[in-house]
Amino acid sequence: MGSCLPIYIWLPAIASFGINFPTMDSDARPHAALHAALAKLLRPLFRLLLRHQVPFGAFEELAKRVYVDVALNDFGIPGKKPSISRASILSGLTRKEVQRLLTTSDATARGALDGERYNRAARVLTGWVRDAEFHDAKGQPKALGVDGDDGFAALVRRHSGDMPARAVLDELERVGAVRRRDDGLIELVTRAYVPRSSATDKLAILGTDVADLIDTIEHNLDEGDTDPRFQRKVMYLSIPVSALPAFRKRSAANAQALLERFDQWLAAHDVANPPGHPDAPRARVGVGIYYFEERAASAPPADDSKGDST
Repeated sequence: MGSCLPIYIWLPAIASFGINFPTMDSDARPHAALHAALAKLLRPLFRLLLRHQVPFGAFEELAKRVYVDVALNDFGIPGKKPSISRASILSGLTRKEVQRLLTTSDATARGALDGERYNRAARVLTGWVRDAEFHDAKGQPKALGVDGDDGFAALVRRHSGDMPARAVLDELERVGAVRRRDDGLIELVTRAYVPRSSATDKLAILGTDVADLIDTIEHNLDEGDTDPRFQRKVMYLSIPVSALPAFRKRSAANAQALLERFDQWLAAHDVANPPGHPDAPRARVGVGIYYFEERAASAPPADDSKGDST
């Protein structure tokens, strides 16, 4: 029987579940560790790029563009305007190359529009799940007519601002989140915005969710001792494949229930700033959960299948 591997976490060990994440010191050669981590991170990304016929030249061009953007916007000197020279120094690119990247167009605007479309659709779904006015007698999201005080259009107005209800409905139908019944009512199919048919939407979520995870890891590397953010995982090395369908179903149900409880708490606190503090700081905040599996090359000996408990 396999044993649980260490749960990587920057928080102090809690009871017997979890270990302190190792702290990099001068002997650990941070650059070498970073390069090794980057190589491991890039491997699944490059598999994805090759599967979608993205040549290395296109990746290189995008990497240069983002390097320059981050250098200019995230590493500025207080009181000084970002400059091409500073971006060149930080990125290692020539000033001429930085200038070229800044003067040629990219897909930033299109990506922003995709993100807005995703956010609007997601807000409508979460509103449908948590807003009692759109629930049935059992407290579950009910099938809605298009119009009316408790219809789909009203749901969109309440939870997605001025977005046309027809556009939102088309989007949710396109990704398989809702369906029209024979009686004309609109029925919720899934309680989360997870595109089923559009590779474009799924790739957009890849960019958002992986970026959030990396941001959390970076924060914990820099400030984990004083202001840690929760980051854990549980993993076994050698679970029989026959047991995976049951675990997929169990983990999905438990994770969805937990996220809905978090959503209820956040919704209750998503209120306007008080009149006396109109400029009080606000933040985008959330918790992400993901499932992973990887086929083992072969069944290891019993002793080798046990996780490291140090």
